[in-house]
Amino acid sequence: MTRLILLRTILGTILGAACLFAQNAAPAGNAQNGRKLFENYGCYQCHGREAQGGIGTGPRLGPKPLPYAAIQKYIRQPTGQMPPYTAKVVNDKDLADIYAFLQSVATPPPVKNIPLLNN
Repeated sequence: MTRLILLRTILGTILGAACLFAQNAAPAGNAQNGRKLFENYGCYQCHGREAQGGIGTGPRLGPKPLPYAAIQKYIRQPTGQMPPYTAKVVNDKDLADIYAFLQSVATPPPVKNIPLLNN
């Protein structure tokens, strides 16, 4: 009986993790094309050219963006000032490319490693 409960617990954990991974897995995209689309759709106007965001504009999107599902949902149905980008405006392939660009954004160096900022 104890083994059966243990086996059910293990299987439940594995299935739960698989479902969570499937929800957060991003489709494959092209980061170079995503950068171009990020500019063509005007995303940079609020989020900056490197998706860094800014005070009074859009939030930081990269590096280390939110999971794909969260970004896709917000882009399609935003709750803030951002206009909606439906699938008719930004198709799923383009959105995957933009997400690939956001994933490719490099983490900036620490301030202590920028000589000009340490004088």
